[in-house]
Amino acid sequence: MLIPCPVCGLRDVGEFTYWGDAGVKRPSHREKEAGPWIPYVYERKNLRGEHKEIWQHEHGCRQFLIATRNTETHEVLDTKLAGPFGGDE
Repeated sequence: MLIPCPVCGLRDVGEFTYWGDAGVKRPSHREKEAGPWIPYVYERKNLRGEHKEIWQHEHGCRQFLIATRNTETHEVLDTKLAGPFGGDE
């Protein structure tokens, strides 16, 4: 699979590390109760079709990307640089 890095251009997937679903909201790092963490960690849908994912170009520019990928065909439809993570940190 080839991933178009906005900084480095079209690169092999072996240069990237998958970080997860870009559509899942992480609970606050201050959250101590298990309730909000259980769905975040364990309850994921495995839908077919277009999906947004977080990837890091680990063996390249090291930037984090949001990739829109078709999970059936593995075609990468779009990539863009990811914004800041954390929100409340």
